[in-house]
Amino acid sequence: MSKIDRMYYLTEVDKQPRSIYCMHDLMGENDVAPHMHHKGQFLYTQGGIVHVVTPQKTYFLPARHYLWIPPGVEHSIHPGSPDVIMRNLYFPVEPGDQPFYFETGIYPVNDLLLQMVIFSNQWSGDINEADKSSYLFAMALKYILPEISMYNLPLALPYAKDKRLDKVIRFMEDNLQEPIAFPELARRFGFSERSLSRLFHKDLAMSFVQYLTIQRMMRALRFLLEEHMPVKEAAALVGYNSVPTFSTTFYKIIGIRPSDYVKMNDLSHEKLF
Repeated sequence: MSKIDRMYYLTEVDKQPRSIYCMHDLMGENDVAPHMHHKGQFLYTQGGIVHVVTPQKTYFLPARHYLWIPPGVEHSIHPGSPDVIMRNLYFPVEPGDQPFYFETGIYPVNDLLLQMVIFSNQWSGDINEADKSSYLFAMALKYILPEISMYNLPLALPYAKDKRLDKVIRFMEDNLQEPIAFPELARRFGFSERSLSRLFHKDLAMSFVQYLTIQRMMRALRFLLEEHMPVKEAAALVGYNSVPTFSTTFYKIIGIRPSDYVKMNDLSHEKLF
């Protein structure tokens, strides 16, 4: 899609306030610059991973999940590979809508929602109330989201405001394949264990272990989905010598075993073409 065509993000989505706007977009090698909408955005991707960056956090959207972006939230979009296809539905959100629609979150896509996304492939541009059948179907998709989206995937990492902590996090990011022991990490950067632990909680509202685990799972997902690595190899490259331990941690975060997740992604990828 050309740069001119991409202007729909800024010019078309909100032109008709009451419409539902639909766009299926092959990303290529292009990022989408920071922008915002008056409508809420349902974003589903296939063919790879997408990073969505807000002023507060970086969200890591893997296969078979969707990201809900509330109205008025500034965000930029960064595909992990040129083969990523984004499937977007932009919905009007009313002040009396459920709290779900006002919080950014990543949620699993079940079979029902997947089939509805597949059905939406036929649409492009504005869907208005005059097109009754399409409009009602799309609104049904919107209104089932809070009912089926019970688990907000914690694949988002806040930015460190403290420059000292930012250096710690960058070191962790560069050494995920190695054992990272908290006492050694604190000494390396001139902290006591207690002060570094407090800094994690104060600045990031997360513990060191929580932050490191999510870092590792985000990297593992990229290895599994974009580089098609075997589970054992991906586990080793994010610091797990034990595949069962990696699999259990992956399950706790993602809600499915890594081997099953890869198979599920392959099947859903085929269905959407």
